Amino acid sequence: MDKISFRLEAFEGPLDLLLYLISKNKLSICEIRITDLLGQYLECVTAMQEEDMDVKSEFLEMASRLVYIKSVYLLPKHDEAERLEEELVGELIEYELCRKLAGELSQMTDGFNTFVREPMKLPPQRGYKLKHSPDELLSFYYAAVGRGQRKLPPPAESFSGIVSRKIISVSSKIVYVLRNLRKRTKIAFKSLFEKADSRSELVATFLAVLELIKGRRVEIEGDGDNAEIKMIGGE
Repeated sequence: MDKISFRLEAFEGPLDLLLYLISKNKLSICEIRITDLLGQYLECVTAMQEEDMDVKSEFLEMASRLVYIKSVYLLPKHDEAERLEEELVGELIEYELCRKLAGELSQMTDGFNTFVREPMKLPPQRGYKLKHSPDELLSFYYAAVGRGQRKLPPPAESFSGIVSRKIISVSSKIVYVLRNLRKRTKIAFKSLFEKADSRSELVATFLAVLELIKGRRVEIEGDGDNAEIKMIGGE
């Protein structure tokens, strides 16, 4: 590596000095062997000492670290040296990234302790993050089901007692009573109700008898179970 001329500067730390040397040599951090910079690094530290600059202990610690890595490379196996050098390269990459971000941040600040930036567009939160107990979830489910049922038409079963019930007319039962009396002029009153299938049929039959009595078509003799109905004036 060619010897370079450099101007002594105030470096913030040993990593800053190493990045300076890499930049001066126009090298890539990931491709260069860091120990190749050991000679130039020691020259810088010596020059800082000669200029009576304040050389921090961390600069000397880095120098001993580089010397140790280079000495390990002299061994038959370089596994440990390669591992130590990879760790140092990782530190240099992280430090360079932080230095770039710090430079960008310094341009965005307005004042010493103030940072100003444009509002960020946050993505919408699609997930539901609240937590509910099982009892709450069950009550929510019942409420949702209830709202859904209120919007639906009533089921057919709701009208079964109205629509599906057989309608019995009084006029049809008048014919029924008269036909029974044609066979026999007198029959038991309760026999008219024995074949009734529903309450509506019973009521219609009773109203039919009342209409026939009112029209003086039939009359009832006796009372209770012994009551009989017969036609007036024959057929």
